[in-house]
Amino acid sequence: SQPAVKATVQVDGATATGTYTPTDNLEDGQHTVIVYGKDYDGNQSDNATATFTVDTIPPVLNVTSPTENLKTNVAALTVAGTTSDATSSPVTVKITVGTQVFNPTVGENGAFSQEVTLSEGANTITIEATDSAGKVTTVTRHVTLDTAGPEISNPTLTPNPVDGGATVTVTVTITDTA
Repeated sequence: SQPAVKATVQVDGATATGTYTPTDNLEDGQHTVIVYGKDYDGNQSDNATATFTVDTIPPVLNVTSPTENLKTNVAALTVAGTTSDATSSPVTVKITVGTQVFNPTVGENGAFSQEVTLSEGANTITIEATDSAGKVTTVTRHVTLDTAGPEISNPTLTPNPVDGGATVTVTVTITDTA
């Protein structure tokens, strides 16, 4: 149910209060309140107006880079995407990678881009879009930085020694930690 709107007016120390409760939920968007006074003689004051915005929907957040579960051997990575909110623009973006926090500029078209530096191993990248009403949308990406090459060990030849022209089988163990 909608909360009541309460108005308080003071005239020469006398206080009058009143409430208004909308009969239906107010839709998302801008609304205007108009207040005026009328005395017993029918004289009406000028209108006083105030506008407010109802926003129940968080912003849209589309992260185009990086993809989820990306594996890379380059520490520099661009986090990019778009965000929008029909009711409560502008939208701000915060990107967190470990202890690094970035606040990239969001263009008029909602696009943002930020270069970050990954740490070796597993990295969690959190992208948050926050509209001016404080509604938040979060997208998380997991990226692995693997700059170490695989290790090759235990090479064996079979048969050993080998006859000229015979087939030789080479066996090795390859280990990659990422």
